[in-house]
Amino acid sequence: MGETGLIVSRLCFGTLTLSPLQAALPPEEGAELLSEAYSNGINFWDTAELYANYDSLRLAIKKIGKLPVLTTKTYAYTREGARSSLEKARRELDLDVIPIFLLHEQESSLTLQGHKEALDFFCEAKVRGIISAVGISCHTVAAVRAALQFEEIDVVHPIINYKGIGIKDGTIDEMLEATERIAAAGIGVYGMKPLGGGHLLADVEKAIHFVKNIEHLHSFAIGIASSEELEADLHYFRGTKPPRAIEEKLAGKKRRLQIEDWCAGCGACVQSCPQGALYLEETAGAGQLRAAVKASRCILCGYCGSSCPEFCLKIF
Repeated sequence: MGETGLIVSRLCFGTLTLSPLQAALPPEEGAELLSEAYSNGINFWDTAELYANYDSLRLAIKKIGKLPVLTTKTYAYTREGARSSLEKARRELDLDVIPIFLLHEQESSLTLQGHKEALDFFCEAKVRGIISAVGISCHTVAAVRAALQFEEIDVVHPIINYKGIGIKDGTIDEMLEATERIAAAGIGVYGMKPLGGGHLLADVEKAIHFVKNIEHLHSFAIGIASSEELEADLHYFRGTKPPRAIEEKLAGKKRRLQIEDWCAGCGACVQSCPQGALYLEETAGAGQLRAAVKASRCILCGYCGSSCPEFCLKIF
């Protein structure tokens, strides 16, 4: 993984799918799936404080008896916020050292500068041996380019898929140019959303082939929510066909954002959506606002669900 010294599998287990924001698997089930992935060579797991699934990862680590390369993320921007996030991760994962800690959803050099206090704290924790590598996750080309301005950054986690779905400020060609530059500078790069948040499921073989063949991409995270999905992803990654029964089962699974009828139209989700996919519309004949989604822009991240005070947004 760049110059971090960390050795990671090219396929990374994206655990957002296990979380209450999506499949909401019980911790024991999530741990079993993570353990199964590890036994198949996937030693790289991606999570975040937002995902609220540290229990699953802690149980999985205890089950396998080894420490995978694990990334977590935080929205903290102050020293105290960063300290709180780090101690929460260490406590709830039952780990002394967090392999990779990222600042979540950075957008530009300006955003990074606004989070410099937290970045500096994580770098100090790295010197003390509590964190192995520091970096950012992002949905923008600008943030990838900004990583070269901050020598503290070891790892970048950007959106990469063949259609560029979810990239907020450019094309996939621009993103690849930027990631190739930072990789050449020794920064670790692992992509997210290779399946475009589910929009590329009809072309899953093409989508995985695309990211697998980007030479400067050290790894890429795919969300996995079941043993069938894990088996299928492993087949696609290895260039083989999954069993027909698994393909047929997964082909019938269409992921979507559901907005429940009790939405109060407060707009909190609209403000939190990183893709600008949510908006408020007037309920026909009622004169009341409620949330609605532009499906073409939604990447099914589920982040909106954590902002809803009425718990009415879920990924199914």
